[in-house]
Amino acid sequence: MNTHAAGWDLLVIGSGISGLSAAVAAATAGARVLVLERSVPEEFGGNTRWTESYFRMKSDTEVSDDFEELLISNAGYNLDPNIVQEVAGEYANWPSYVKAHGMPDPELISTLSALAGPTVQWLKSFGVRFDTLPTYFVTAAAPRLMPVGGGLAMIEALLAQAQKIGVEFRYRTTATKMERGMAGGAFSVTVTDAGGEQQQLAATNVMIASGGFEGNPEMLTQYLGSSAKFVRPVARGGYYNRGEGIRMALAAGAAPAGDFSSYHAEPLDPRSAATEALVMNFTYGVLINKRGKRFLDEAPGPVDLHYDHISRDIGEQPDGIAYVVFDQRINDVPNWKKSIRTDQPAIQADTLEQLAAACGLPVTAFMRTIAEYNNACTDGEFKPLEADGLATRGLDINKSNWSRPISAGPFYAYPIIPGICFTYGGVKTNKQAQVIDHDGRPIAGLYAAGEAAGLYYQVYTGATSVMRGAVFGKIAGEHAAAASGRSD
Repeated sequence: MNTHAAGWDLLVIGSGISGLSAAVAAATAGARVLVLERSVPEEFGGNTRWTESYFRMKSDTEVSDDFEELLISNAGYNLDPNIVQEVAGEYANWPSYVKAHGMPDPELISTLSALAGPTVQWLKSFGVRFDTLPTYFVTAAAPRLMPVGGGLAMIEALLAQAQKIGVEFRYRTTATKMERGMAGGAFSVTVTDAGGEQQQLAATNVMIASGGFEGNPEMLTQYLGSSAKFVRPVARGGYYNRGEGIRMALAAGAAPAGDFSSYHAEPLDPRSAATEALVMNFTYGVLINKRGKRFLDEAPGPVDLHYDHISRDIGEQPDGIAYVVFDQRINDVPNWKKSIRTDQPAIQADTLEQLAAACGLPVTAFMRTIAEYNNACTDGEFKPLEADGLATRGLDINKSNWSRPISAGPFYAYPIIPGICFTYGGVKTNKQAQVIDHDGRPIAGLYAAGEAAGLYYQVYTGATSVMRGAVFGKIAGEHAAAASGRSD
């Protein structure tokens, strides 16, 4: 094993939005920065590379009105009232077990809210442009700001800036082990390079920005259970996220945070090899599992609020799959095809019996389900672009909106599985992006942001993931530079 003894002020593991934001912020302040990336140069950027990177903001200076409320309301299940009472006080006075608790701290959320606007302005200084561009949601409850060119435009701009100011990059290089307290640096990080050789790198500070564990079937099964075998990443970048960063931080004493048993899901066409091959029109049809039965309310409200948990519920069905079934009345929905991003055609048939057979579904059970649903539909005005309250009545599981009989052939279906955007479980961090140990103390020199930093429970608060990576990545880089004595 070779040893690199010179040491770095900041060693960044991962080159997505979190890692590049940290690298640029630290190097701007004069820190000596090395970025490790396991992919080839042509695919750098982790999940950020493949996403539209929506920001939950109503302008380039302000987050949405519901931003903090939604993140706090999704802080976990059955929270102890004593813990909730403690976090209402000053952070310095919180007991150690509260500081180490896996829920998102209110001050972390308020920091994210307050610094989202300034972070967008910082990104704009590198040539990134933001605009309120069309989304793939037919109905949406939240405003969304988007970098023109998506996540790829952001990371390309940050990479160019990083290279300009002297950040070093090593591709096809994976960090596999981390030890604290090495002489000459706070950390010793073992890495495996492109040739399979191991090296030890010394660094005063380490930034874990290597994503979640959606690309690791073993960790997925460990934390998600048996349903893990039915899911796959929604984009190629997810396959690079294998959880080593999270494991290294946990081994170094980090407290866990976020829901390790869950993930942010999107409805994916399993037949398609396209990036984010989404099928988002199920609010206007019905979802039927392989037993020929409905299993949930397909339309509790706007699709952008509910696709996450509905997709995960699909993963709990037999073989982790369901079919959205609809008829030609879908054409009453303006621009409905923008909600379909798969490159595969719909399954089509002239009769419902033929459609069931084409989908491989039990025809008798399927026809019974459709008949019961059709009979439960009520009269009312169909309003495709707003929650219209056009609900079924009398079913064990009613559909709350956009309920119309499926009877106007030809008939259509798409298969849907849950795709993983990212996993929820990670390590606990504070508002400086420092990793927190089990006793509520910052681990000196260790930072995390993005998917590696646990934040989410229950339902993902849409359009916040890339934003938090940028905000806390920048914070981490600035803090690490200051801790190294490099900041002005």
